[in-house]
Amino acid sequence: MIFIVVKYSVKPEAADQWLDATREFTLATRAEPGNLWFEWYTSAEEPNTFVLVEAFQDDAGAAHVGSDHFAQGLAAMRPLLTKTPSIVSQLIPGKPGWDLMGELVID
Repeated sequence: MIFIVVKYSVKPEAADQWLDATREFTLATRAEPGNLWFEWYTSAEEPNTFVLVEAFQDDAGAAHVGSDHFAQGLAAMRPLLTKTPSIVSQLIPGKPGWDLMGELVID
């Protein structure tokens, strides 16, 4: 599984527009055959920081980055950002998907 987390620093005046501006990109990515999840969150400490948590099957990354909606998504984001986004992208071997947290089991 390819696991990716990206932090986007959005201009304060554009924060209310961010999810609308990225909606087409989000929907198109979620519809990709190799997409496992694609979820947006806002930072509790930095209200103008949006965090994207996404995952793809091992062989789906190139198709995602090479897609038209990826290029269009970047173009929609660019004017709303204050700086280059920060990213963690790792190939995680094993079963794709979420595991249960063993340290906090709820019966």
